[in-house]
Order: sequence, then structure tokens, then C-alpha cells
Amino acid sequence: MKSLYIVYLLLLIGVIFCGSSGLTSQQPVVDTEKSDQPTYGDTLITGSIGEPSILIPMLAGDSASHDVAGLVFNGLVKYDTDLSVIGDLAESWDISPDGLIITFHLKKGVKWTDGVELTADDVIFGYKTIIDEKTPTPYKEDYLQVKKAETPDRYTFKVTYEKPFAPALTTWGNLIVLPKHLLEGKDITKTDFARNPIGMGPYILNKWTSGQEVILDSNKNYFEGRPYIDRYVYKIIPDPATMFLELRSGGVDMMGLTPIQYTKQTNTNFFKENFQKFRYPVFSYTYMGFNLKHPWFKDKRVRQAIAYAIDKGEIVDVVLFGLGSPATGPYVPNTWVYNPNVNKYYYDLDKSRQLLKEAGWQDTDGDGILDKDGEKFEFTVRTNMGNRSREQTATIVQYRLKKIGIKMNIQVLEWSTFINEFIDKRRFEAVILGWSIGIDPDQYDIWHSSKTREKEFNFVSYNNPEVDELLEKGRRTFDIEKRKKAYFRIQEILAEEVPYIFLYVPDATPILHARFKGIKPATIGISYNLPKWYVPKNLQKHRMEQ
Repeated sequence: MKSLYIVYLLLLIGVIFCGSSGLTSQQPVVDTEKSDQPTYGDTLITGSIGEPSILIPMLAGDSASHDVAGLVFNGLVKYDTDLSVIGDLAESWDISPDGLIITFHLKKGVKWTDGVELTADDVIFGYKTIIDEKTPTPYKEDYLQVKKAETPDRYTFKVTYEKPFAPALTTWGNLIVLPKHLLEGKDITKTDFARNPIGMGPYILNKWTSGQEVILDSNKNYFEGRPYIDRYVYKIIPDPATMFLELRSGGVDMMGLTPIQYTKQTNTNFFKENFQKFRYPVFSYTYMGFNLKHPWFKDKRVRQAIAYAIDKGEIVDVVLFGLGSPATGPYVPNTWVYNPNVNKYYYDLDKSRQLLKEAGWQDTDGDGILDKDGEKFEFTVRTNMGNRSREQTATIVQYRLKKIGIKMNIQVLEWSTFINEFIDKRRFEAVILGWSIGIDPDQYDIWHSSKTREKEFNFVSYNNPEVDELLEKGRRTFDIEKRKKAYFRIQEILAEEVPYIFLYVPDATPILHARFKGIKPATIGISYNLPKWYVPKNLQKHRMEQ
């Protein structure tokens, strides 16, 4: 699965101080009567609840890392606004009639920001790195499908697959390409390249101050043209309320709004005059996942009972203020792969209590908490700090489960601790998390039983031989109807077995200062053309010191 990140996209925040970032500031006055011709200059300050963990894309499993790395690196291909695949570093490509061979023709003259020209050697070096058994990456599986990779010449990269692989073309996005001249012979998990990368993308890393900000400067020699915005500051503030105060005071230009911020707090003349808000559906969902090796959650009747006890509509209304929809599976509504006919688990406490009783859980001592074999039904759900929607969701679930005699505790953890110490080490009973999913429906990395090792994505330890077989079938054909049949069946099985309770599909709700122009919302969001954003000269707020 491409570009999987473990957090829902929320961008960054903070105040720019003149000395610390090399910037001077003045308050902008939005005046649409003046010229708004594209011009170079100014700084975009975005706010994020999370800090990047590493800036080598193939090693990153979180959205903050991919957000920043995506401005530093490029892939061979990328998605266009209509979700078609277009070239990025590849000028063009040829696909054999049987779909087993893809030959990429690279653009000539593209240079790494240290001045060395990009060649096919960098592509095959990245490919060999990601398939190396010593490389701890959750994205390895797609590249293991390649039977042979070769470089016929300096600007040609050719891959041959053993069997048809439906996501083959989109696999070659921005996970792979690495500078061979800098990394050959080095352990990429230990090199300082992870915090000081050299890319060929629209922006160049200037400075990374842990816990505070990541500063990127525009790549004036970017092969698609110098970005208009001179500097991009990714500011880390874990609290969305504090981030919002910075937005209002001018310390942040862009952030992802919480539902209450979108519907209530920005519905004022000040925000209408000075900011532009966006809302669009995204390829993501939030879920409650169970550790399927925990003795209580091995019984699917228990998982089904918990699903019946949760009112998803209540969560969408109360937590999201209606900015989303209930989820029923690992795909979002209104896409070709979405199966609308699976079990919906409508709110039904009687059904929930019946299933728990069948599983042997009863309140034998009258204290209001179910017990079985001398143990109380009490467990902890863990989620990440800074995501108020997940925290609020956990509180609602806690309240609902209490009504059926289950005591659920909530633990909120700092993101990196949560992932490294609890998710990766399987030290959890249940979690509330989210997936940003790829546009291609292949979800082998999340659901296949072979993907349960540390740093891999099947951390709930799901194992179903039929699902394994269907995942294989779905990726081995280009026939959309055959793929649809496989993925529809997978959704039916997941709905029956409930390894996750699929809770909701949120809308993206970013806000951006009105002085920024050139934004063109599309199916893939708003930031896909960020290098083309600009601020008219008379509205520019920051200038870089020479």
C-alpha cells in the first residue's frame, strides 16, 4: 500500500521570531484591489500536532515525516488531480502487453541539491535498499514482487515482475529514489542523512529543531521551476487549541481545523475576511483496533458485541460536528472498491449483551462490571496526544461500553512513544488510530498475516487464510471487476470478524491565510501544487535576510 501514514493530516503551527528563523515580519493587509501576479517571496508557516520522526520516506510510517519528506524528494510517478498517474522524475514509461515489464525513461538534467545529476543508478540503489532484509520498512512487500531490476543506460530504469501486479506503476512514487553517491555502503538507519537529507524536490532542508520546527528553503534549481514561496516552516505544537490561537494572532498561516474550529470558531467576520477554509473528503478512516492475541479479544463475539455498543452516528455528530460519515470497512464511500452491503453494526445494546453472554461474560457479583473466570472485563484503549477527535471518540466509547458492563480505561500518549513503545512492541489491548490509505485498493501490508513483525502494519495480528488469498488475487489482476469481487469479499469478512471497529471517515478541513494565492482544490486535496502557491508582492509578510 502506498503512502500509508498513521495519522490523519493536521498541519503545523507557531510564531516566527525574527532571529531564530532568519526572518523579519510585518503584518499583512489583504487588499484584493492590488496586483496579485505570481511573484517570489514570503514564508508559509504551517502547524502540526506531530513531529517528523525521520526524513527518509521508505523508513517513515507517520504522516508528519511524509509531509516534510514529500517536499524534499520526488518519485518516478505521481497522481494528477483526476487521480490519473503522471510522470514526476520519469519523462515517460512503457508497459509490456502482459503488464509484467515497465520501462521508465528519466528526465535528463535533474540534479540533487548538492549538484550531482540524478540517474537510473539512484533509482536502482533505492530499490535495492528497500528490499534489503536489513532495511526496517513497512513498504518492502510491493518491491519484492519485482523479479528483476536493471538500468539499460544512464536514464533508463526497467523492472520485470514475476506475476501481474496491479499496483505496479503507482509503486514507483516517492518512496524509492535515494542518492547513491551519498549513501552507498552506509546503514541508512544510522546515517545523519535521516535528519539532514539531500533531495531534488521543491524545498531544501535548512534546519530541524527537535520539538519546535522544521525549516525548508525553496530549491531555486527545482526541475519543475522554482517555488514561489521562499520558505516553508513546519511548526510543531501538540495542542490544537494553542495552534488555533497562533493562527488567529498571525503566528501560523495554515493548519487543519478541528470540527468545532471549522464549524463554530472560524465562523466570524475576522476569519472570513482574512482566511480561506476548505473542506473535502479524504482517503482515510479512524478505527478502534484490538490486539487479537489478547485472550478476551480472540473471541469475535466479544469484538462484535463492542461494535454493537458503539453509536457511530453519535460520534460523527458529536465529535466531527457532521464533518464526515460512519465507516463500515477499510475503504471510503463513493469509490469503486467500497462495498455498501456489509454488516453495519447499528447501535444495539440488547444484541451486544446477548453476544457477551454467549461468550461467557456476566455480572455475577452485581457490581455493574462483567466478569468471567474470576476476571473483570476491564481493559485500556490507547490513542495519541494532540488528536482531540480521537480522545473525544474514546470518551464516547468508554461511556457506551459502561452501559453493557465493560470498564474501558483511556491512556493518551505522546506520538513517538505511542508508536515506538506500544504499537511496534504490541504492548496494547486496544487502540484508536487512523489510516490514510492509498488510492489503489491494495491493503496487503495491513491485513496479510505475514505482515505482523515489528514496524509492520498488521500490528493487531490479524490472520485469515481466505483474506490472505483474496489480497493476493486482488493484486494479481488488472481486471477491475475481478479486483472488485476480491475486495468486496474482504470487506464482508472484516465486517464479520471485526479485527477493527471502523468508526468514521473524516473530512479534511484545512484553513489558509487569504494572502496566499494559486490554490486549486482537487480530489487529491490542496497542497499537491504547493510550489505554485504565491503571495502578491504587496501582501508579503516575511522576507528572508540576505
